[in-house]
Amino acid sequence: MELAQAESNTQTEPKTTVSVTGSVAVLEGLIAEGTDVVFGYPGGAIMPIYDALYDYNDKLQHILVRHEQGATHAAQGYARTSGKVGVVFATSGPGATNLVTGLADAQIDSTPMVCITGQVFAHLLGTDAFQETDVINITTPVTKWNYQVTDANEIPAALAKAFYIAKSGRPGPVLIDITKNAQMQLFDYAGYTPCNHIRSYRPKPLVRKEYIEAAAALINGAKKPFILFGQGVLLGSAEQEFKAFVEKSGIPAAWTILGAGAIPTSHPLNVGMLGMHGNYGPNVQTNACDVLIAVGMRFDDRVTGRLDKYAKQAKVVHLDIDPAEIDKNVKADVPVWGDCKETLPLLTALIEQKNHTDWVKEFKAYDKIEQDELIQKELNPESEELTMGEVINQLNELTKGEAVIVSDVGQHQMVACRYALFN
Repeated sequence: MELAQAESNTQTEPKTTVSVTGSVAVLEGLIAEGTDVVFGYPGGAIMPIYDALYDYNDKLQHILVRHEQGATHAAQGYARTSGKVGVVFATSGPGATNLVTGLADAQIDSTPMVCITGQVFAHLLGTDAFQETDVINITTPVTKWNYQVTDANEIPAALAKAFYIAKSGRPGPVLIDITKNAQMQLFDYAGYTPCNHIRSYRPKPLVRKEYIEAAAALINGAKKPFILFGQGVLLGSAEQEFKAFVEKSGIPAAWTILGAGAIPTSHPLNVGMLGMHGNYGPNVQTNACDVLIAVGMRFDDRVTGRLDKYAKQAKVVHLDIDPAEIDKNVKADVPVWGDCKETLPLLTALIEQKNHTDWVKEFKAYDKIEQDELIQKELNPESEELTMGEVINQLNELTKGEAVIVSDVGQHQMVACRYALFN
């Protein structure tokens, strides 16, 4: 995608310009995009932006981290809790390469993030100058888009495009690499115009009616349908649309880890968590259902286990905004490419009102076995030893499912996912 392809619906009109540095243009653009917090670690190649930041302390809060990787993870957490795009500043060379782990994590977890890195002077590019690294090629596999700016005049359009790509469609990380001369360069700044269209980029496809109809036909004819839902429901702000779909269809629904909270854990059709550390019933019944409806999830290996033995008896309907995820791991009989917030109401309108009472009872029977053999012993241990499940259970009793729970990665994360209540 060429930078010139970034467009706006705003009519082109002569604008009053003011002479500013590229660094000021960066900060003005961030403010225009609604940014109020930036995470970063200063260094030589990004110092012009940090120098300009001094005059923006009342509008932009800077959180100083101890390592650039920490900045990316902090920005991810900020983005996931605030609904805004996380923003990171880092210098060139080791500062830029330290971002890679966080960029990869944000890409896998579909977290919108814009990383702005400093770079050596443009005339030094390609000379192995002090702290020069080819951050564009290094980060290409772990970003939705990246771009190197060598002239300050490019900064407003590049930043606008970065924010648009980061937060549209399936969200993800973007990196803008700005040479030091571009940060220091004075240019005629005409203000900031957000991007809302790029000719070669289609974040939300046109939903094809025939696939919605085919999906509805499969669902209406199913005897043992099963819904699997993931983070796509939450990222699309489609919780209400999803709940309406589940309740009209009467189909039991299980969630991936990142889909937790899309419908309350107390909902009678919420049958638990999928996967390696998930609940007994959902995992067993995956191989007993006749139609599998995947909504905003990607059939990760932690959910499926061996793909050659996964739900081979079932017809698969897969709703996802990212076409790369459809047919990647599990072949879809009916692929529905689109935003859950748009596709679910269309599908709900065509499905029949049903109650799969006997089918849901099968899940309840498996749940009783798991409750008796494992869960209650974990939540209410008879020994004096403290269990992780007991801790989560106490948290549930205190917060009534209203807590925002943050965990590290490991066994304690799985226990939190299994036992925490979400409203």
